[in-house]
Amino acid sequence: MKKLSHYDKAGRVRMVDVTAKPATSRTAVAHAFVRMQRATLASVRRLKSPKGSPLEIARIAGITAAKRTSELIPLCHPLSLTHVDVRPKLCQNGIEIIAEATATGPTGVEMEALVAAATAALTIYDMCKALERGMEITALHVVKKSGGRSGTYVRAGIGPGKSGKKWQR
Repeated sequence: MKKLSHYDKAGRVRMVDVTAKPATSRTAVAHAFVRMQRATLASVRRLKSPKGSPLEIARIAGITAAKRTSELIPLCHPLSLTHVDVRPKLCQNGIEIIAEATATGPTGVEMEALVAAATAALTIYDMCKALERGMEITALHVVKKSGGRSGTYVRAGIGPGKSGKKWQR
């Protein structure tokens, strides 16, 4: 039977000991979506700010956040990330965010990818809230992860498949 990994035999919270685990290449992809009204989305499409569009600011915020995940999530291991990419994309009813994190080490990078996607979504909300307070951040989840003892995980029903469907929201 599976059990939560962040508890010892006495039930105390602990950081998982990864000392004996081999370093392997690990990658994780996470997804988030910021649902907004068409008028808000149209404003984002038109914005040509000298300081950067909300999408570019969100991209940089997500990358920065991924690098600081262990400071935000108490039991996460600090990782030496080798790559982080955050790709916000304008869609029909909002902004989709795909975040990817990669590292070589003894533990996975799912939390780093999730923190990147969530922070990018929060940044878009922050930059657009003057236009719309009712935006909704949804669909935050791991899409895919690879590496480590547990191998590859791909979320069922998500992503482009043989039918050519886009990411589901």
